[in-house]
Amino acid sequence: MSRFTGGARVAGVLGRPIDHSLSPLIHNAWIEAAGLDAVYVPLSPAPGGLKGLFDACRGGLVAGFNVTVPFKAEALAAADSVTGRARRAGAANLILFAADGSIAADSTDGAGLMAALAEQAPSFAVRGATTVVLGAGGAGRSAAAALLESGAAEVRLVNRTLERATDVAAALGERVRVFGWADAGLALGGAGLLINATTLGLAGGEPLALDLGALPAAALVMDMVYRPLQTPLLAAAAAGGRVVVDGLAMLIGQARPSFEALFGRPPPAEADVRALAVAALGGRR
Repeated sequence: MSRFTGGARVAGVLGRPIDHSLSPLIHNAWIEAAGLDAVYVPLSPAPGGLKGLFDACRGGLVAGFNVTVPFKAEALAAADSVTGRARRAGAANLILFAADGSIAADSTDGAGLMAALAEQAPSFAVRGATTVVLGAGGAGRSAAAALLESGAAEVRLVNRTLERATDVAAALGERVRVFGWADAGLALGGAGLLINATTLGLAGGEPLALDLGALPAAALVMDMVYRPLQTPLLAAAAAGGRVVVDGLAMLIGQARPSFEALFGRPPPAEADVRALAVAALGGRR
């Protein structure tokens, strides 16, 4: 186990609930492998409590935080400066505290998405592809923004609440088309990539009821949910012969640039954090 001192560089992850997060496992494994005097901890602030927490951390006492649901929008609003990619995503998953007391918000979710696609579906080209994203929340908007930046011809945004999806489309531009949940089948027709950016299918939660019949057999399917690692959506897609990409690949993909921003060096390649995470998930790849 990594040892740290009173001068350790401190970072962590904010969410509610937070007990399920694999981020501490991943980041602390990298810390140990790199021999850093540092620690990464999970925290669960009260709703609406981010501003007070951030004010207490100003000045570099804490290096920064990763941020997960439900705090991504609140974190964005509490920052003094926001990167372009976080603004386009409408959410922040990375908060950095500078020595001068300022707070910067960033998003590495898009980088994580693209890293997952490159790792598990290296032959797939986003540029020119017709893509479908389920969900218009922070994760869905981040995914849509990343796909557009990578040259997707179209992002079809499927959401239960049309108004929310329409707001995202207005923010991201004309290459985003909005579909209601009842029209998901229409959205799937001719698509080359389907991404679930909702929590539907999460273990113990509401199932994702989606007929993949209209999705071309050559289409790629990705699920941001990683508990279970093989979600019912991925199982159904694989059974139809489609290439699938799991949510753990995205989690690790967004963690890499976060680690470098928080600790000032890339994560050590020799630490097999995926194997550790798979073991923590019950050993089922």
